[in-house]
Amino acid sequence: MTYRSRFLLTAGAWAASVTVALVVVPLVLRSRLPEPLATHWGPPGAPDGASSFWAALGLQMALWAVFAGLAAYTVLRGDAVRHRARRKAAAAMLAGGAGLALGTQWTTLGANLGRATWRDAGAVGGRVPLVLAGAVLLGVIGRLLASAGPGDPPEEGAARLPRLRLRADRRSVWVSAASNRWMSGLCLAALAGLAVLAVLGLVTGDGRIRDTAVPLVIVAVVGWALSTVGARVSEQGLVISFGPFQWPTRTIPLDKIQSARAEVRHPLEVGGWGIRGLPGASTIMIRGGECLVVRYTSGGELAVSVDDAARGAALLNALVSARPAVSP
Repeated sequence: MTYRSRFLLTAGAWAASVTVALVVVPLVLRSRLPEPLATHWGPPGAPDGASSFWAALGLQMALWAVFAGLAAYTVLRGDAVRHRARRKAAAAMLAGGAGLALGTQWTTLGANLGRATWRDAGAVGGRVPLVLAGAVLLGVIGRLLASAGPGDPPEEGAARLPRLRLRADRRSVWVSAASNRWMSGLCLAALAGLAVLAVLGLVTGDGRIRDTAVPLVIVAVVGWALSTVGARVSEQGLVISFGPFQWPTRTIPLDKIQSARAEVRHPLEVGGWGIRGLPGASTIMIRGGECLVVRYTSGGELAVSVDDAARGAALLNALVSARPAVSP
C-alpha cells in the first residue's frame, strides 16, 4: 500500500469515527437529557438559551462538517498528499476540528446531563479553555504526524529551481507586494465603529462603551497589519513588511536561506488568512494565488503571498548561489 493510500484510508477512518461518536453518544444519553437542551450561556455562567435535541445535534454535526469538508477539499484538489504543506494542513484541520467538535459536544452534554430542565444546566466556563487547548494540541499533533511522510514531488526540487543570471557591474533588487481589499475594508469599518463609540462615550459618559471598543481596537490593528504584505529581495536577503506603511518588518538574511520557489497556495490549504502554521512551516496568507516560498538552511519553510513571486524566487536563488562560501 502506498503512502497516499494509507493517508487517505487513515483520514477517512478518522473522519468516520468522529462522525459516529458525534451521533451515537448523544443518542445513548438522550433519556438523561432535558428537552430542550441548554446551548448558550451568558457572562455570569448561567444558561440563557436553549435548542431542541435535534437542532443541537445538527449544529455540532455542521461544525464538524465544515472542518471535514475543508480537509477533504484540500486533500482531493490535485495530488495534494504528495505536497507536505497541503497534507499537513488537511491533517491539522481533521484533528483540530475533531477536537473542537467533540469538545463542544462534551461541554454541552456534560452541562445538561441529569438536569430536569435546560435552565438547571451547569456552568461551562471552566471547560471552554480545555476544549480550545485540546483542539489546538490535536491540530499540532495532526501536523506533526502528516509531516513524517514523503516530501514534495521531485519537480519541485533543486534541479528545477528558477535562477536569474546576475551581472557583476549591477545590483539587482526585486520588490513586490500583495493586498487584501476585504481586510482593508474590515479595518476601516472597525475604525469607523471606534469613532462612533468614542463620540457616544463622550456624550453619555457610559464606561461600558469603552469596554465594547476594545475588540474593535484589536480588529483594527490586526486588520491594518495584515491588509498588505510586501517583499524585497536584495543582497541583504529577503525583507518582509506588513501594513500599508511597510511596518513592522522581518529580515531573513541570505546565509539562512537555502533556496526559493514560486508556488500557488490558497487559504483553505493553510488554514485561512493571516499568519498560519507553526515556526518553520508557516504561511503569510494575504490572498490566494502565487506565493514566494523560502526554504531555510535549517530545513523549515516560509511562504509569503506576493505578486510576481517567480521572479523574486529566481533572484533569491541567484543571490544565494553567488554568496561567497564560508570556510569552516
